[in-house]
Amino acid sequence: MAENGLRDKVLSLDSMNPWVKRVEYAVRGPILARAVELEEKLRQGEKKPFTEVIKANIGDAHAMGQRPITFLRQVSALCLYPELLSKPLFPDDAKQRARRLLAACGGQSIGAYTASPGIEIIRQDVARYIERRDGGIPANPDNIFLSTGASDAVMTMLKLLVSGEGRSRTGVMIPIPQYPLYSAGIAELNAVQINYYLDEEHCWALDVGELRRALSQARDHCQPRVLCIINPGNPTGQVQSRKCIEDVIKFAWEEQLFLMADEVYQDNVYAEGSEFHSFKKVLFELGPTYSSVVELASFHSISKGFMGECGFRSGYMEVVNLDPAVQQQLSKLVSVRLCPPVPGQVLLDVVMNPPKPGEPSYQSFIQEKQAVLSDLAHKAQLTQEIFSQVPGIRCNPVQGAMYSFPRIQIPARAVQEAQARGFAPDMFFCLQLLEETGICVVPGSGFGQREGTYHFRMTILPPAEKLQILLKKLSQFYAKFTREYS
Repeated sequence: MAENGLRDKVLSLDSMNPWVKRVEYAVRGPILARAVELEEKLRQGEKKPFTEVIKANIGDAHAMGQRPITFLRQVSALCLYPELLSKPLFPDDAKQRARRLLAACGGQSIGAYTASPGIEIIRQDVARYIERRDGGIPANPDNIFLSTGASDAVMTMLKLLVSGEGRSRTGVMIPIPQYPLYSAGIAELNAVQINYYLDEEHCWALDVGELRRALSQARDHCQPRVLCIINPGNPTGQVQSRKCIEDVIKFAWEEQLFLMADEVYQDNVYAEGSEFHSFKKVLFELGPTYSSVVELASFHSISKGFMGECGFRSGYMEVVNLDPAVQQQLSKLVSVRLCPPVPGQVLLDVVMNPPKPGEPSYQSFIQEKQAVLSDLAHKAQLTQEIFSQVPGIRCNPVQGAMYSFPRIQIPARAVQEAQARGFAPDMFFCLQLLEETGICVVPGSGFGQREGTYHFRMTILPPAEKLQILLKKLSQFYAKFTREYS
């Protein structure tokens, strides 16, 4: 009992799971919390140096004004409200897909539970999509698990992989900078995070020599078992070359590591000379020495690409060379959550099985898709060009994904001021930026970076006109910030 006569809480900071307290997720961290506070103050009429808060902290396409792809929403609407199937408003190919999907649902309703790995015909469509993408390399629907976004599948796979205590604890190799889902998941599961650094001087390339260094050092205190790759990169926007992917696969084979390939930005490749190569395709083209042995889980999502359907929370995981007994355990694990959201499964199917040439919706679908991707390519180039003109800011080309990750020089006085206030220097910069301009970006320290370097991540998703204004305001603020602290 507490001194005041009240009972102590059963669940307190002292009694709760200690590993959860180690979890951090910078993308929705204190910067966003302050941005939300500022939005509320503006709504209440409080005067600020800006008229709106621009949340450039997260890759939320529709929140930034990207319009949904019509065909995706038509099929979704028909499945949600089948009475619309009798209306002439919708094209025949959308109706055909909706009828097919509804027939695969219990009671012909997407309000019914589905099989835990997802609706069978959707998993078949995912398999056919993977085969087309990879030039005919077979994909087995039984190896495909639909998920609540790619994040859910990543965590599920990590749960299977993490074990041990002390020096036998599982080590998970992740790129630095990284998407903080990985560091958060590793912390939550009490695994060991093994950092390997991407090469900023060479457009964030992945070097196998750096993988070897990280692996060698980690073996002193853990059991490295997992190698995570994000391609195209988040937050760094790089697209790995085929040669790099081959080298990584061979490295995983030599060191007996399980490969996790986060490929959710595979549609988002912009730079001339860059091309997406799936890890599965390269693995099988290397031949049976590797393709029959290397264990791989790859992930995709409808939240990014040209779709941007973040709120539907849908994605998939394909596993290759998983031990059959472990695959049974995976099936058991996903069954605990019953099934992924069915509206998300429906929308995923339409992405995997889009309109075909000759179908009524084909031309409009292709036009909308290409318009989104060409607009993103333009904004990627615009971002790099504007930042490159600002003394003290260095921005690698945004080859892919939806973000830039500029490196900034922070004056020594600003570093001292940040430390005096208990902030990382780039967090201090980002907070000052938010307070004075209303622009919300994420400090590089939330993703990891080499010691002594400072960055921030911002999305390139705002409309081009607003993005140009945002970049100009950010550049002007940086110049003012450096003058004040020089």
